[in-house]
Amino acid sequence: MDIAASVGRYMSRHGLTAFAPKAFLFDMDGVLYNSMPRHAVCWVQAMAKYGLSMTEQEAYAYEGMRGVETIQLIARQQKGIELTEVEAQPIYDEKSRLFHEMGDAPLMEGAMELMELLKQRGMTLCIVTGSGQRPLIRRVLNDYRRYVDEQHIVTAYDVAHGKPAPDPYLMGLQKAGNLMPHEAVVVENAPLGVEAGVAAGCFTIAVNTGNLPKEALGKADLLFDSMKELKNNIIRI
Repeated sequence: MDIAASVGRYMSRHGLTAFAPKAFLFDMDGVLYNSMPRHAVCWVQAMAKYGLSMTEQEAYAYEGMRGVETIQLIARQQKGIELTEVEAQPIYDEKSRLFHEMGDAPLMEGAMELMELLKQRGMTLCIVTGSGQRPLIRRVLNDYRRYVDEQHIVTAYDVAHGKPAPDPYLMGLQKAGNLMPHEAVVVENAPLGVEAGVAAGCFTIAVNTGNLPKEALGKADLLFDSMKELKNNIIRI
């Protein structure tokens, strides 16, 4: 991969003469935690309980959306019905219950080390997640407490429109210090999250930690196969 060329294309596209990011905005599931296999299983089971169908592959493809928005989308596609958020919430609650019964997902290899390297470079670090599950938010704030606090996390409660809308990352820019889009780098693992980062105008890095084909993440400015690989190359970005 030619990192310099990728940065150069981003600069040209946005009319920049320099690239000097001040912050990194991290997705949570599939980036900071190796949690997506568990989320996928729970989505399949919860949807089935309420008469809807979702494959594990679809769970990866829709990752990053607010949970109720995912349910509303599936209901619209499969049954032609428009669920309100109140009507969709019980399905999301069931999915959350199943997920928590599985115990804590492991930290993603390389994620903590990457944050440490970025902290040493003086970067502001934020987490931008589509999750609205308070136990997960509390856990990430505990596990990554050396790098991120409550004021530097965006959750489903902070925006009206989740990924792929740019809103979550635009909010992340605000929480990172009212930065311009070119002053932050987005780290994502999901197609909809990549779309959101690009739509927000940020330099967007995809890490393919799931089971999606690389083409699904093709809108990213850079693509790595793992967080560990990104960590090993961070000095070049």
